[in-house]
Amino acid sequence: MNFSSVPNALSILRIILTVPVVMTLLNHQYFLSMVLFFVAGVTDALDGWIAKRYSFQTRLGSILDPVADKLLLVSSFITLFVIGLLPAWLLVLVFLRDVMIVSGTVGCFIGSGTSKDELLSPSKLSKINTALQITLVLFLVIVQLYPIHEQWATVFFVIVATSTVLSGADYVWIWIERVIKQEKG
Repeated sequence: MNFSSVPNALSILRIILTVPVVMTLLNHQYFLSMVLFFVAGVTDALDGWIAKRYSFQTRLGSILDPVADKLLLVSSFITLFVIGLLPAWLLVLVFLRDVMIVSGTVGCFIGSGTSKDELLSPSKLSKINTALQITLVLFLVIVQLYPIHEQWATVFFVIVATSTVLSGADYVWIWIERVIKQEKG
């Protein structure tokens, strides 16, 4: 394997790690789940850093990275809901935002005649939202090992819900600007 494919390999590893993360959550093996999810989070940080640092950014990588993130996070959120650790309203909110973003991104790329070489890039708010969602999953797993007052979980749910809504609105704004720019140009 050549070094330039390391970022894509890390994204693929994150996709693969989704299955054991879900299985360990379903089996209430919280420590192992936390370790696996943490490793997946590290691969997320590493693949982006390596791709940018060494100019290994590719169209495939710009697609694989968010797909790996969404697969891991949505699977974790669904599993956390199933085992009773995540409220349904937050799961629905996160899921609807992700469906909207995937649909909008596909629509923008298909409808705008974008170059096949153009990279998909998340907004700054989306990166913050993803970091908060990752942190929420780790938080919910850690509090199974080291319980805390329930109001802290509620505060965290509200923070993630807020970042989810703001991130979704940010994408809508970006798409509106893109459409206006195309209409003028």
